[in-house]
Amino acid sequence: MSSILAEHSPVAEDPRAAAPAPKKKRARSILSVIVNGREREDVVPDGMLLLDYLREVVGLTGTKQGCDGGECGACTVLVDDKPRLSCSTLAAQMEGRRVETVEGLAHGGKMSVLQQAFHEKLGAQCGYCTPGMITTAEALLRRNPDPSRDEIKAALGGNLCRCTGYVKIIESVETAAAARKVTP
Repeated sequence: MSSILAEHSPVAEDPRAAAPAPKKKRARSILSVIVNGREREDVVPDGMLLLDYLREVVGLTGTKQGCDGGECGACTVLVDDKPRLSCSTLAAQMEGRRVETVEGLAHGGKMSVLQQAFHEKLGAQCGYCTPGMITTAEALLRRNPDPSRDEIKAALGGNLCRCTGYVKIIESVETAAAARKVTP
């Protein structure tokens, strides 16, 4: 009886209605990248942001999601020694590149000179912007080991801090620059 009903059912007569809609497959790629000095190969969705890749796939949570629009700098990482906003960069674009996060600046479990300066000079208040500030300042100090106060301000111009007046942040970078002259 059920086969008779099925033969006369309007749904059974329409072959498009009988088959479920095909599922869309998300495109994925194998990403080969160096993160904090370690070579990695991961399968990632083509649309995955670098920020999400670092936090969710690699497990490095130092990089923060702030504005989600490339305006605050909290998500800044270094790509081949240059600051890059990870919230507006696709992970797939990092193929064959070198990515450094705030975690990668420390060596042997010790903070870098710049990280130590932020700690000692109270350059971090709530700490949310700090990873982006530090990675941006690191890029500056690599290309200009003795920046002026104005050069520091210009370099950090894309990084927002809602806690401070930036004085302690700038002092932290100045302190790190001076310490690097003594101990590179």
